[in-house]
Amino acid sequence: MSKTRNITTMAMLFALAMVLSFLEGMLPPVPYLPPGFKPGLSNIITMYTLFFMGARQGFLIAVLKSGFVLITRGGVSGALSLAGGITSILVMLLLSFIFKDRISYLILSICGAICHNMGQLAVVTLIMLNTYALWYTPVLIIAGIIMGSVTGTLLKVIMPVFNSVAGGKGGGQ
Repeated sequence: MSKTRNITTMAMLFALAMVLSFLEGMLPPVPYLPPGFKPGLSNIITMYTLFFMGARQGFLIAVLKSGFVLITRGGVSGALSLAGGITSILVMLLLSFIFKDRISYLILSICGAICHNMGQLAVVTLIMLNTYALWYTPVLIIAGIIMGSVTGTLLKVIMPVFNSVAGGKGGGQ
């Protein structure tokens, strides 16, 4: 991919991530669901970037998304976004390295979502200066499984569109 095409593709992916993040931030809480059950739609963009453009670009999208969250929702939200994004990318990279082509995007997405929540929980625990938030771990694991399944499935469904626009090499796992 040429440098110009890479830059424009990254710009389009980041713009799409910002739109999805903004729209998700506008969604009202769903009645009867505990806090933490958010679709994480912009994470689809991060996963696509990570899997088909590379680790450096995946980290860049995560950092840029966190900057956007910082500007639009404040410091704590920005820190939570950064911690979750970096943690999930590191775990997905580690699992991809260990299992090579024997792991599906769905499993990577679920593990990434769970670790995204755990990264955010670690920051909340540090901010609160106590461990009370850790009692919320089971809820965040369940949320990660459910929402990771949703984002992983959506990635697989929309991957052909991304590939045609971005010139990606990805098929589906």
